[in-house]
Amino acid sequence: MANGGRVKMAALAMRVSPGTFAFARVHRPALRSAAAAAILRSVSVSATQSFSFPERVKIVEVGPRDGLQNEKMADQEEVMRGLHKKPGVNYPVLTPNLKGFQAAVKAGAKEVAIFGAASELFSKKNINCSVDESLVRFEEVMRAAKQEGVPVRGYVSCVLGCPYEGKVSPNRVAEVAKRLYSMGCYEISLGDTIGVGTPGGMTEMLDAVKKEVPVEVLAVHCHDTYGQALANILVALQNGVSVVDSSVAGLGGCPYAQGASGNVATEDVVYMLHGLGIHTGVDLPKLLDAGSFICHSLNRRTNSKVAQASCKL
Repeated sequence: MANGGRVKMAALAMRVSPGTFAFARVHRPALRSAAAAAILRSVSVSATQSFSFPERVKIVEVGPRDGLQNEKMADQEEVMRGLHKKPGVNYPVLTPNLKGFQAAVKAGAKEVAIFGAASELFSKKNINCSVDESLVRFEEVMRAAKQEGVPVRGYVSCVLGCPYEGKVSPNRVAEVAKRLYSMGCYEISLGDTIGVGTPGGMTEMLDAVKKEVPVEVLAVHCHDTYGQALANILVALQNGVSVVDSSVAGLGGCPYAQGASGNVATEDVVYMLHGLGIHTGVDLPKLLDAGSFICHSLNRRTNSKVAQASCKL
């Protein structure tokens, strides 16, 4: 992990089963007024539900990978060793192949993730192989993971568009998701890697995927390049998805997708979910403190609208 954030990893919100987060104490004081704090406390009581939403949503914090590694992957072993691990918290590691899996396990990983793509060109740019070749590699990882008793999460990139191919077929997304689920991934995260998706595209894609994979094991992973992430997440919730990937302060990006902004900010997702009366188990004020601490450590400006507004109130 770069820029002094390595040993401060415990300040992050990390995934906890089921659907909650654990936060280490953040020593930097929050820069919020009493008015902002009151708004954050009251947001959950303003829910009006005209649609059917999940009662509970699990937030998967991807900031440590997508944000704190400065959008790179080479230092994942160093990141794992620098973590102050807390009991009951999962710290999954992305593993593109068997060698990566072995390195992750050696570094202490108890859960890993494999990441394919629905786009041939993106797969070749990202992991230097075709989609079919990547799935063969993942089979090797799955066999090794089963032997070690390590759970595996699957990712599908470019589900709503590719920087090289443009529009991606929903049926192609469904095919890759089905392959990952069939080989044993306990959860499949569908990624709008470059943030070009719209609610209409999200609906069409989910309709195709749900025919092949149970909606209960699906997650969405939205980037906010075009400002559509929250709208797309809302559509996913209406379609029965109850797992959302997000990044504290909206940090992140993709080194193989120029112009792609970071993941949707966890703070903004949690604010929206609480406003819908959906339980997350996340303490929003503490999350904002963590985001402030991380941005200060990295000398980065937060991309969270909630964080920006809270500092102004």
